[in-house]
Amino acid sequence: MRSGGGGIRAHGSAACFSGALIDGPRIQQLLLHCAAALESNDVTLAQQAMWVLNNIASAQGDPNQRLTSWLLRALVARACRLCGPAAAVRPLPLNNGLLARAMSVTELADYVDLTPWHRFGFTASNGAILRAVAGRAAVHVVDLSVTHCMQWPTLIDALSKRPGGPPALRITVPSARPAVPPLLGVSDEALGLRLVNFAKSKGVQLEFNCTDETTRESPKKAHAHVQLASVLSDPPSLGLRDGEALVVNCQSWLRHVAPGSRDAFLDAARALGPCLVTVTDEDADLDSPSLASRIAGCFDFHWILFDALDTAAPRDSPRRMEHEAAVGRKIESVVGPDDADGGGAERAESGARLAERMRRNGFAGVRFEEEEMAEVRRLLSEHATGWGVKRVEDMLVLTWKGHGAVYTSAWTPN
Repeated sequence: MRSGGGGIRAHGSAACFSGALIDGPRIQQLLLHCAAALESNDVTLAQQAMWVLNNIASAQGDPNQRLTSWLLRALVARACRLCGPAAAVRPLPLNNGLLARAMSVTELADYVDLTPWHRFGFTASNGAILRAVAGRAAVHVVDLSVTHCMQWPTLIDALSKRPGGPPALRITVPSARPAVPPLLGVSDEALGLRLVNFAKSKGVQLEFNCTDETTRESPKKAHAHVQLASVLSDPPSLGLRDGEALVVNCQSWLRHVAPGSRDAFLDAARALGPCLVTVTDEDADLDSPSLASRIAGCFDFHWILFDALDTAAPRDSPRRMEHEAAVGRKIESVVGPDDADGGGAERAESGARLAERMRRNGFAGVRFEEEEMAEVRRLLSEHATGWGVKRVEDMLVLTWKGHGAVYTSAWTPN
């Protein structure tokens, strides 16, 4: 789906406008022209590009058209913020309810199971955690994630089978977390009770806690990204105990922490003295100060899930549309404010850059064993043949048709 120079490429389909064939590279060019026009405040050129793109995009079309519809929507929203509603065209209608709908636990499980996008990180990092806490009588996991503890039933099951018996397990989640899809219509307390009951059925003693941290700023000044960056900065709120093997698990978390606060976040994690820190996130660089560069980054990355979903579910599948809407929300965040530190915008950085950051902040990489690789391959065998896994230094990277999608890494303080 991606052309040699990045971006999207049509698969035997194109849109016809004014007698000209409009294929993927041309769509990419139009969107980048629109982004450049918005950066230079050329409203006329931006309107022209958006008008053409509005006749090409389709929220129900092929993967190219569906991705374009979300990119166009984000550009229109930015144009309206900068120049007023009269400066933009009205994009094709999309189902806004998909962005705000809270799922049941069963629906969330179906959502996560549709592709290996999330389960890849669960599987690999759980293997690293099991090795790190081998022989320890008490384990405490501080879970920083956006998937509402979906990772932990598998770990609990594995701990229940540990030779010599399972450890006492504690899981702590912060009350502050990214307000992004998937949303769950169940409270933290109810979710924790479900986990405790599941662990009990497996013979594992589990204690589930939700922190009630506060920021040092006044409530009026405290932004969400400030809270996300500071969740590890107040050790008493985490209830750390002597003798516990501490694991800090970051799943799709760091891209929601402002770039200027990430080093401080990692310093706080290292100061806790964990035996392991796991970091899983999307393998993309979307933090350029240039809008056109961020649009290009979206082209270079977000086509992966749109293309993969086309093999995983029908075009009218609610699960598929929810995944696409979640990507659409990411695109709006990336295309939105230019100051990522000032507005809590989502800014991903690649696994390679994350590895540099971790080493710079006093962490050493932990290599994944062949056993973890085998577990990941078993997971991928349940999905389309386009999915794969590769090793990049100490990290594992989920790939789609050879292109990096999600990385998982494990670290210990030096």
